[in-house]
Amino acid sequence: MAEEEDIIITRHGKPAGILIGFESEDEWFEYRLENDPRFLKRIETARASLRAKRGVRLEDIPEA
Repeated sequence: MAEEEDIIITRHGKPAGILIGFESEDEWFEYRLENDPRFLKRIETARASLRAKRGVRLEDIPEA
């Protein structure tokens, strides 16, 4: 059921949590990355580095 819709978990009739289903392990992994503060911080650090003209974009690396 959770694969098709979010399920609200209640405590004493009030929302206390949510159950989110995933169709695949890849979907679960993507969700974890998108919501991991450590990963999001690393992404922001990398973007700031590129804006400051430090680092190299993946698209700019020549293919071997």
